[in-house]
Amino acid sequence: MMAHDDELEAQVDRWRGYVLRRQVISSADVDELEDHLRGQVADLRATGLDDDEAFLVAIKRLGNVDAVSREYAREHSDRLWKQLALVPDSTLGASGAPAPRWRELAVVIALAVGAGVAVRAGIAWFDDEGALARNVGLLVAPFLAAYLGWKRQVGVRTVAAIAVPFVVLAVALNVYPFVPEGSTEVLAIIHAPVILWLLVGLAYVAESWRSDGRRMDFVRFTGELAIYYTLLALGGGVLLGLTAGVLQLVGIDPEPVITEWVMPFAVPGALVVAAWLVEAKQDVVENIAPVLTRIFTPLTIVMLVAVLGALIASGGLVEVDRNLLILMDAILVLVLALLLYSISARDPLAPPALADWLQLVMVVAALAVDVVMLTAMLTRIAEFGTSPNKIAALGLNLLLLVHLVVSAWRSARFLRGHGTFSELERWQTRYLPVYAAWAAVVVIVFPPLFDFA
Repeated sequence: MMAHDDELEAQVDRWRGYVLRRQVISSADVDELEDHLRGQVADLRATGLDDDEAFLVAIKRLGNVDAVSREYAREHSDRLWKQLALVPDSTLGASGAPAPRWRELAVVIALAVGAGVAVRAGIAWFDDEGALARNVGLLVAPFLAAYLGWKRQVGVRTVAAIAVPFVVLAVALNVYPFVPEGSTEVLAIIHAPVILWLLVGLAYVAESWRSDGRRMDFVRFTGELAIYYTLLALGGGVLLGLTAGVLQLVGIDPEPVITEWVMPFAVPGALVVAAWLVEAKQDVVENIAPVLTRIFTPLTIVMLVAVLGALIASGGLVEVDRNLLILMDAILVLVLALLLYSISARDPLAPPALADWLQLVMVVAALAVDVVMLTAMLTRIAEFGTSPNKIAALGLNLLLLVHLVVSAWRSARFLRGHGTFSELERWQTRYLPVYAAWAAVVVIVFPPLFDFA
């Protein structure tokens, strides 16, 4: 009972701290609102609700009479108590009765097997490795989107919003007469998953695609999915290696079965299973997410400083190795992913801390690397002319430059007390679609623009 009371007091303290930071409300008014809030909680607890449920309902009711509390409820109730809020949708059937727990697992298994069947059929259907590489994302993404859409009971409009661009992308990837292993084909293979992930995101946010909070939830979902998928891959790899070792010792060669059947089913199927684990075990990953970001942020800073030193020591910018520039782009994308995951995992009501300063240092270091890379790219273009790869890389680095500059500026404002963390959060979610738009340009426009070479 004492633990429940402590949690309730912590929730009330977070609410009070939020309201007090709004300078239009005096301390006396906050005291009056808090008394009203506590009275509502007490009445609701008397009806049989637990502390979390009583506080959630009370804060929603308070939002009906106070604009600041309404803003607090709108911005933070989904994040602080999202599992409670999702219970009616995920556990009740159409008739209002509790849905059997095995039903979702059956759907997940069916979709995971379906993804494996699609990939295995694609391997048999596409003789050209380039064609298979272009289509593998198209074969898997519908099953992941189907699970998330089923989970959220998306409407016809959402299905149409996903299906139309999916069909356009599929047509472009399969109708364009790409030169085998040409630059535009490689670029299409790399950028198509970005567009597909945006479509998966539409299934995740359902009808709430305008909500910054739901978009940030999808960012957090992406990071957690990567964690679970990696864990599944490591565990599956160990199990598969042990099994293969035993079979080889008894004179059976497992390689044909593993390469032709196990891997085509396991790799895409594990993605659907990982998504299910994220949805089912959100509280587990959310507890370790802040720890992960605190560990990897300083390590990333060290890496960026080393990278910056390597770029400067490499000599003239024209002589910078092309593969080095590609590797630097990959590093910057990883830094951006860590930035987004760090922001999504942070308590938006917490005051600035050391981790926030380290995050700003990381962003500034990434900015320095990006500026050096842009200078090298522009120098190489001036020296050797343009190509699809150079223009695509230049566009990506310009997008990263804008993203990092504004992120650094908003982070600095927050740390100096001149801005809010919500402003930094909103910038991330509202800028992310720009990357998908650029990916669409690279996939749809670049091939005919450069004669499909």
